[in-house]
Amino acid sequence: METIEIIGFIAALIIGVVLGLIGGGGSILTVPVFVYILSFDPIIATAYSLFVVGTTALVGAIRNAQKGMVDFKTGIIFAIPALITVYLTRRYIVPAIPDQLFSVGDFMVTKSIGIMVFFALIMLLAAYFMIKGRKEENTEETAVQYNIPLILVEGTLVGFLTGIVGAGGGFLIIPALVLLAKLSMKNAVATSLLIIAIKSLIGFIGDVENIAIDWTFLVVFTLFSVVGIFIGMYLTRFIDGNKLKKGFGWFVLIMGIYIVFKELM
Repeated sequence: METIEIIGFIAALIIGVVLGLIGGGGSILTVPVFVYILSFDPIIATAYSLFVVGTTALVGAIRNAQKGMVDFKTGIIFAIPALITVYLTRRYIVPAIPDQLFSVGDFMVTKSIGIMVFFALIMLLAAYFMIKGRKEENTEETAVQYNIPLILVEGTLVGFLTGIVGAGGGFLIIPALVLLAKLSMKNAVATSLLIIAIKSLIGFIGDVENIAIDWTFLVVFTLFSVVGIFIGMYLTRFIDGNKLKKGFGWFVLIMGIYIVFKELM
């Protein structure tokens, strides 16, 4: 095994640990790891990210379901437009994007550059939500309510973003579940993992038909991430994940800015 692969697998472990500690955010690191450490093409990187994110989120969702924290009805209602959109995006829209988008003077903006810059913008948005944090929730139980039209719009938007950049989008899903379905924050976080798992894995199916998959590498990488999430869950007994989230948000912010400059300068 080459040194660079070992570094990549260590990064996979860290991604899982972050997911286990703070309940999200770790998946935003998978594409940069694949592109900048393991030197994958961004199209392959976003595809692999969907599998890693989907599988790891599924492990978390199963754990939350065992605790009775997942609202399956809400998850399915939200997931339906998201999974349809993410599949169509990966199956048809991403392959249809031209290799050369446009030029600015002598600088040609290619498909790969465009995807990475768009991904960096999503990172900056995610960083904003992490740094800003969430207001304390009302702990009183309230009846779940559905704003179906807005849920369909939000699910479609999240599915499209996931399809393009290969990240889970939990920072968009969780506020939507709280505001549009009136879930408690605790149940929204748990249910979001189910939604992320479903739409990410469905999106990956759209890629299987378009690209060659190195299954051995991908499964091993994912196993490291899954091991990491269990380590992160264990560490929550000693470390407050919410206190780490703001610091991790600043790290994601710096990474997003770095990617923009690296791709455009």
